[in-house]
Amino acid sequence: MHRLTSVLTLATLAWPSAAQSLEVSIARKHSWGENVGFANWRDAGSPVGAEGVLLEPTFLSGFVWGENVGWINLGDGLPANGTHYANVDGSDFGVNLDSGTGHLSGLGWGENIGWINFTGGAAAAPPRPARFDFDTGRLHGYAWGENIGWINLDDDMHFVAFRCPGDFNDDGVLDFFDVQAFLQAFSAHHPAADLAADGVFNFFDAQTFLNLFSMGCEL
Repeated sequence: MHRLTSVLTLATLAWPSAAQSLEVSIARKHSWGENVGFANWRDAGSPVGAEGVLLEPTFLSGFVWGENVGWINLGDGLPANGTHYANVDGSDFGVNLDSGTGHLSGLGWGENIGWINFTGGAAAAPPRPARFDFDTGRLHGYAWGENIGWINLDDDMHFVAFRCPGDFNDDGVLDFFDVQAFLQAFSAHHPAADLAADGVFNFFDAQTFLNLFSMGCEL
């Protein structure tokens, strides 16, 4: 069983540390829409992934890329009240996460396609609201765009999942190689190893990694 509920709970206590965000998995990073094709939720930015989608304790942030529609912004990661985007106007918009149910709400924006409603799946037949599954670490349901129709997050073959925090090398297996990858990044002072998000590489980063690793996960 995925223990992302516990991880997000810990993240909430430590918020706003960016190191507690969950990244999209390398292997499971695409959504599908009949009218838009595949969309990549992970690889935005330079270096690759620097501006990809992140799952925070109560909201999403980052960019999705669709070859046929361009960039889709799911939020800037800075909701005005610190926890949820207001989605009243364009100054504070984005996709929110209900940390109790996993349901997604709010709006994404694409310059070429307009607003995307992540609550829109509730109007599908049968209702399939967009949501994050804490047990599997993946997205389900549908989002709706007036100009593009449905975005399918529910497909069994092509879907978006978030990397288990202890799976440091993101290969879908929790093992020695994750420890090795962390130690290599730590020794090189790579930003990915600054898990305490304090700008210093020390015992607290190692402690955070060991805590995440010991939680276990099943991808």
